[in-house]
Amino acid sequence: MWVKEVVLAVIGLSAGMIVAGGLFSFIIGLGVISDFADRTHTGEHILMYEDSVALGGMLGNLFWVYHISIPHGEWILPVFGILSGIFVGCWAMALAEILDVFPIFIRRIKLLRFIPYMILGIALGKGFGSILFFLRRW
Repeated sequence: MWVKEVVLAVIGLSAGMIVAGGLFSFIIGLGVISDFADRTHTGEHILMYEDSVALGGMLGNLFWVYHISIPHGEWILPVFGILSGIFVGCWAMALAEILDVFPIFIRRIKLLRFIPYMILGIALGKGFGSILFFLRRW
C-alpha cells in the first residue's frame, strides 16, 4: 500500500515541478522580469529577480498546501495584494503586447474613442470583484 502512495507522490511532485517550471519560463519569456529590470535600471540584478519570482512561487505553494499562517500578518495582506496586482497586471500587459490583442481587437470593432472607458471598466470591475471576494471571506 505504501508503494502506491510513494509512486503517486513522486508523480504528483514531478508534474508540479514541470508545470511550475513551464509557468516561470513563460513569465520570463514574456519579458516581465526584464521589463522590471529595464524600467528600474537594475539590469545587473536580473538573476536575482528571476530567483525571487521562482522562490515566491515555491513559498506561495508551501503556504497554500500546508496552510501556514503568519502571526499578525493581517497588515501584510494589503501590501501583498497591491504588489500581486501590479505583478499580474504587468504580466497581462506583457502577454497582450506580445500577442497584439488589443490593437487588433480595437481596430476590428472600431472602438478607438471608448478605450479610456474600457480600461476604467476593467480596473473598476477587477477592484470591485476583489473587494467582494475578500469581504465574503471575512
